[in-house]
Amino acid sequence: MSDAETFGARLRAHRERAGKTRAVLGGLVGRSGEWVKALEAGRLLVPRLPMLLRLAEVLGISDLADLTGEQSLPVASVTKAGHPDISRIAAVMQRSAVPAGVPTPVETLTSLVDQAWRIWHGSSTERTAIAGVLPGLLNDARRSAWRLEGVERRHALVELARAYHLAQLYLAHQPHPELVWLAADRAMAAAQEADDPGAIAAAAWYYAHVYRSSNMIEEAEQVLMEALAVLDSDAGVDPLARWGQLHLGVALGHSKAGRAGQAWRAWDLAEGATRRLGSGYVHPWLMFGETVCAVSAATMESDLCRPGEAIRRAATIDYPALPSRTRRAAALIDAARAHLARREEIAAVHLLGRGLRESVDTVRYNPFARAATLELAGRRGTTGEDARELALAMGIN
Repeated sequence: MSDAETFGARLRAHRERAGKTRAVLGGLVGRSGEWVKALEAGRLLVPRLPMLLRLAEVLGISDLADLTGEQSLPVASVTKAGHPDISRIAAVMQRSAVPAGVPTPVETLTSLVDQAWRIWHGSSTERTAIAGVLPGLLNDARRSAWRLEGVERRHALVELARAYHLAQLYLAHQPHPELVWLAADRAMAAAQEADDPGAIAAAAWYYAHVYRSSNMIEEAEQVLMEALAVLDSDAGVDPLARWGQLHLGVALGHSKAGRAGQAWRAWDLAEGATRRLGSGYVHPWLMFGETVCAVSAATMESDLCRPGEAIRRAATIDYPALPSRTRRAAALIDAARAHLARREEIAAVHLLGRGLRESVDTVRYNPFARAATLELAGRRGTTGEDARELALAMGIN
């Protein structure tokens, strides 16, 4: 059996294990279902490293040797560069003992967590900015949740969950995937112990992210639906926003699984919530609102292998209406993914560059952005020149 045929057999086995059709896999890496079929049949040569990395990321493969059969090359060693402060954050997350000292008053703790979320959304280097306050914030929140009593303890647990959400965002796409799971699990445990439906809803939203990134679509939907069962969307503005966001999470899961009908039905519910909330509403730290719904619709079109529709939707998005640099950068990365799927490489590089101007950290640590930039940097002409400059700015050359 030739190298191409052996690679094709491995690719097919991993694709089927991940529960993806050829069309879905092709769409997620910017190629067609026929291209995947040709790879699996051994009619095409083994792809170059950037495409191998994109295939591995989509299929949840941690070592390229599982695809190529050659020398071990951990995917994270290329796609997941560690932030300079990652060891300090990891040490705080791995610590089991409750920090000594007196608890922080709940009002002060809430203000500290609010400030941390503003730092995250407002900085172009959000990981670096949040790393300066996150260790102390986690310690304060854990100490207060342990030492306070009654209603104050419940409020402290809600703030602890919010602090763990920030930790999860910081840890995403870093070389410690187990800590992402740990942050999501601790946030949910704190929210459930607080017996707060709104906190449980936020924890479910972030837990679903972890499940989807691991191709555990059914588990993602389950945690979202369980949270919806305890949330009253008629109880006020904030519960309605969280209700809408949970349906958005359901929609993103169905689209990633290629279930268009179910995806758009859930998206319609989320979009209906934004209409009830009113034009211009944005949740202060979860960022749910009409712009996030529009961004998610473009993402869903890409996941459903409709890059033309994704581009059309992305072109109508009012990015400045989303008051979060990291969320704007992520949306621009998704738009670049759609353009790359249509071989519109100049547009893809341009959008990645725009994303970098919004948030250096979001683009620098995004696996798709890193792999796509590596691939485009090998092109000749203007596209390659611009991509090489982008790679230099991202620190991956």
